[in-house]
Amino acid sequence: MTTGARNTMTLDPVALVTRYHAAINDLDFAVIEDFFAEDATYSSGGIGGLKGRADIMAAFRRYFTEYPDQIAEDSLIEAVSAVAVRSVWRLAATSTLTGARLQRQGEETITFNDEGKIIGVDVTDL
Repeated sequence: MTTGARNTMTLDPVALVTRYHAAINDLDFAVIEDFFAEDATYSSGGIGGLKGRADIMAAFRRYFTEYPDQIAEDSLIEAVSAVAVRSVWRLAATSTLTGARLQRQGEETITFNDEGKIIGVDVTDL
């Protein structure tokens, strides 16, 4: 077996999503950014569609500037293929701009490339 490129057979997408969500909860932007492929896409009803790691990270930073106290919990993380995971989550946060409390629940499908980088996130609010 050659070293370097990862084979999809060796990816553990559930473990990757668990680490990705932990980085989000820790507000570790360097780790979050490292999860995304350069040309990743992110789609959510709240923010619409984003294309590219730079735009995705700018949206993360804007959101967490307003909601730095977010606490998110997964109730389910399951592989739906060798490179994709579905998670069901809920979160609570407070806006630093308005003081309003935000509570959301939803699900997302996260898809990885062969190197274990996120190439797509599709979020649906429930």
